[in-house]
Amino acid sequence: MDLPTHIQSLMPRARAELTELVGLRSVADPRQYPPEECEAAARWVAGRFAALGFTDARLVPTMDGSDAVVGHRPCADPGAPTVLLYAHYDVQPPLDEAAWRTPPFELTEVDGRWYGRGAADCKGNILMHLIALRALGERIPVNLKLVVEGSEEQGTGGLEAFVPEHAELLRADAILVSDTGGGAVGRPAVTVSLRGMVNVVVRVEALASEVHSGMFGGPAPDALAALVAMLATLRDADGETTVAGLDHTQDWTGEPYPAERFRKDAGVLDGAGLTGQGSVSDMLWARPCATILGIDCPPVLGSAAAIAPKAAARLNLRIPPGTASDKAYSALVDHLHAAAPWGVRVEVELEAAGEPFRAGVNGPAYGAIAAAMQEAYGAPMAVLGQGGSIPLCTVFADTYPDAEIILMGVEEPLTMIHAPNESVDPNEIASMALAEALFLQKYATTRPN
Repeated sequence: MDLPTHIQSLMPRARAELTELVGLRSVADPRQYPPEECEAAARWVAGRFAALGFTDARLVPTMDGSDAVVGHRPCADPGAPTVLLYAHYDVQPPLDEAAWRTPPFELTEVDGRWYGRGAADCKGNILMHLIALRALGERIPVNLKLVVEGSEEQGTGGLEAFVPEHAELLRADAILVSDTGGGAVGRPAVTVSLRGMVNVVVRVEALASEVHSGMFGGPAPDALAALVAMLATLRDADGETTVAGLDHTQDWTGEPYPAERFRKDAGVLDGAGLTGQGSVSDMLWARPCATILGIDCPPVLGSAAAIAPKAAARLNLRIPPGTASDKAYSALVDHLHAAAPWGVRVEVELEAAGEPFRAGVNGPAYGAIAAAMQEAYGAPMAVLGQGGSIPLCTVFADTYPDAEIILMGVEEPLTMIHAPNESVDPNEIASMALAEALFLQKYATTRPN
């Protein structure tokens, strides 16, 4: 049986298994879901890979309390290259369950797509690995290593600390980081650029307590108004992020992201304009972006005619390759302090930081994946950026400077990862599994330096 036919024959089993895996509520936050759900997902993953010859597939604890699944599968040729397969089994919480058209933890088919939390990010990628390896059977021509993370969505850094401490365990010539995807269904792509990120909470205080807006409004400094004024300085009139000290003029030189397709993918309302002075690709992949994630202030319902004595906001600053996270954090702190009006007190707390990443694309693994995607899809492989952050990629690059790191997967824009109604196109799982299987065959014929 040829590979495409074999993979199609494996898809009913893949659906049944993805149903099982999505049914495990593996949110790595014990405040929201029982930790036993994550343990069950980890054991599910370990069992499936053990059945494929990863005889030492096992759970290993990491410093944030999560378990990673690791293992290895040697091949008969001692000179064959080694490939590390990565994915993560933890998922985002479902957020507003009332906004889901289907139960978030029940895989449900609607109009040909499979809906459920984690169906794409990243449990669909776990199934992609399994299908690719099953299709090859005993004829896997490379040495394989495996790491499946258990806390990627929480950003608590368990695996990022584990990798350098256990460098030999995961060392490989090529690393398939399967947590991205193409620009559209049926359009194969690898991601070569990731923005880093800095998350902060900024707190503003101006008064000892609430005071009557009629008796004191005017001369009394308003902490909420001060915070709003500070946040407004993070962008200019065009919506370009303009944090003092950060370059916001870089251009993207890879595959473009057409504006009309972006509007559709992002759900931009009719009449609303896109922000920034560059192209969509420039704004999304080559420039910084400040996002206000949340504000602590009195809600509209129940608010009183009083001046707010304090207010806070949680900010997310995405930074392109070439900008270090510590520099971005310092620039953001300085900017917020400089923008604070009326002498209000300002405190900026760092929550999390991750470095941006840019992959090298001239090695044998990239040549093999380009040829594999061309054969699997009948279309050339695109080279994309991603506005999101995967700090682990920088850890891989620092720990294994000679390894080629390839970001790929099933998460095209319609998957709606991190949002209600996440879904995956099963054709993408099948096509990417075929591309992965072909890659392993083609890469086996190379001998990395």
